[in-house]
Amino acid sequence: MNRLAHETSPYLRQHADNPVDWWPWGPEAFAEAARRDVPVLLSVGYSACHWCHVMAHESFEDEASAEVVNELFVCVKVDREERPDVDAVYMEAVTAVSGSGGWPMTVWCTPDGRPFLAGTYFPRERAHGRASFVEVCRAVADAWRDQRDALERQADQLRDAVRERSSLEGLALRVPEGGLEARGAVAAALAAVADSFDAQEGGFGRAPKFPQPSWLELALRGAATGDTRLEVAVRTTLDAMASGGIYDHLGGGFARYATDRAWLVPHFEKMLYDQAGLLRAYLHGWQLYGQPAWRQVCEEVVAYVERDLAQPEGGISSAEDADSEGEEGRFYVWSHDELRQVGGDAAVAWYGASPGGNWEGTNILWRPQRGDLLRPPEVEEARARLFEHRSHRVRPGLDDKVLTEWNAMWAAALAEAGLVFGRTDWVASADRTTSFLHDALRRDDGRWLRAWQRDGGARHLGVANDVAWVVEACVRMAEATGAVRWVTRATDAAAQLLEHHEDPAGGGVFTVASDGEQLLARQKDVYDGATPSANSVAAAALLRLGALTGDSRWTDGGRRVLDALTPLLAVAPTAATGVAGALLSVLEGPIEVVVTGSRPDLVAAAVQPFKPDRVVAWGERYPGPLWEGRDQEGVAYVCRAYACERPVATADELTALL
Repeated sequence: MNRLAHETSPYLRQHADNPVDWWPWGPEAFAEAARRDVPVLLSVGYSACHWCHVMAHESFEDEASAEVVNELFVCVKVDREERPDVDAVYMEAVTAVSGSGGWPMTVWCTPDGRPFLAGTYFPRERAHGRASFVEVCRAVADAWRDQRDALERQADQLRDAVRERSSLEGLALRVPEGGLEARGAVAAALAAVADSFDAQEGGFGRAPKFPQPSWLELALRGAATGDTRLEVAVRTTLDAMASGGIYDHLGGGFARYATDRAWLVPHFEKMLYDQAGLLRAYLHGWQLYGQPAWRQVCEEVVAYVERDLAQPEGGISSAEDADSEGEEGRFYVWSHDELRQVGGDAAVAWYGASPGGNWEGTNILWRPQRGDLLRPPEVEEARARLFEHRSHRVRPGLDDKVLTEWNAMWAAALAEAGLVFGRTDWVASADRTTSFLHDALRRDDGRWLRAWQRDGGARHLGVANDVAWVVEACVRMAEATGAVRWVTRATDAAAQLLEHHEDPAGGGVFTVASDGEQLLARQKDVYDGATPSANSVAAAALLRLGALTGDSRWTDGGRRVLDALTPLLAVAPTAATGVAGALLSVLEGPIEVVVTGSRPDLVAAAVQPFKPDRVVAWGERYPGPLWEGRDQEGVAYVCRAYACERPVATADELTALL
């Protein structure tokens, strides 16, 4: 036990058995630093600070790290709630250096208390421009030994800045040292997506046009920062696709792609993965801009999958064909006379039908007035009649195999949408699907399998895409339900992903597991296409799981994947949009929200804004730093970018904070 065992602060006592030789704040500590002629390492935090616990677990409880800091410094631990005066002074040093502050606060001082280097969270390992804690400590000690005069001048300057900032506001936010390369790579990817945008018809590139949900997700992130080009790209594309023939205006759901530039003529097959990716894109668009028509699209996509693809056991069929009765699109197109007879003049006008048709003498239903999708009552009545009439046609063929990857992709999107929209029935449906996967698509030893059919059961060892999406689905289920079992299942899948698929030498994840069938080459799925690559999904899912649990195994695993994939952004930015999004998550840092007690209003407020790097923990508690010290009931705790805010008790306060 160190000196903190004798303190009264619970936060300090939490560190009493650290191998770090902590001193409490006081003249004795600074006198000891002067006697030894070493700097003071000042660490300030509080009991409910998630990232304080993370840094403690990573560094202060680590024997090797502790040996370094004990040798180089006198280490002082402060409870900011017990000593807000100390906290306020040194927080000014942090904000003077970085432009923002938060906890844990980490400051290096001279023996007389002048700060000369200040920050918040320092990771155990170097990652994406953020130096490791031990690296910084050694650099500080080297500078103290070899460049003392420079450090003294720096300490004087920072002392003066702290004094000045006590009466003046803010500094411009600075890009973290070493972060320019990564940020530049993300900026290049955003620019490439914007440059590929079809300003007239929406979408990216020329015909044939694919929905490209991964591109849309990155564009949404850029638009959220105020990039007007990307905002136009998002708004135009979401409106154009939902207005075009690629969208099923009667039954909901999207076809795989459009053969023309204007999204009018689809390749009529419907894929489950497109429904998943586009449900998310329209959900996030609605969160960002509040367009009622985009919420309608979400509701109709869900209705389509639940009605036409869902199976009684809980799995979701893979796809519907383009053809019926031997003809492409026969199920979907209308003659002018039939449309008028069933739907009336209101349907003919609304869906842009003409006697000559718009495709091979028939009419593909679409909305000529782009984005005008909220149907008046007479059109809604006509739509219902048309849908009922169409249901008597011969349906396209159904591919009823259940794929782990696509089902998990759908369940993840549905759970997120259900949480945001307050649709408990959607969350229950996502629970049913994800539970089915756990029951039917795992071997006796827990290994994931790829495909299931009712008459053949499950077969084929799962690939990285399957396992990565299971991690994502389980994390989303944990957020949507507050149930611990989904956290446990997510960590089990993440362990399987890293153990059997990670490439420890070259980085990233192999498609085939280490004990799977080895073909001519062991490939890695790295390019984002109609679906995100296994590697980009793995990176994002592991980072999200790491944020939700506070377990560095998953965060470190996600970062290792990103380390391997980031160079793709330099050569093929639009093929690595998922990588760019995951890299943004690392650069910006996660937003963790913990809601204690029974406060559904706080949970609802937490998930409403478009914050792709936000995770929400509520309901059942589970081991880990996210819940440590969160003893006040009925409040929301918010940590962002490795620093924690004060808890809030009302939805309005939480909304303002986010």
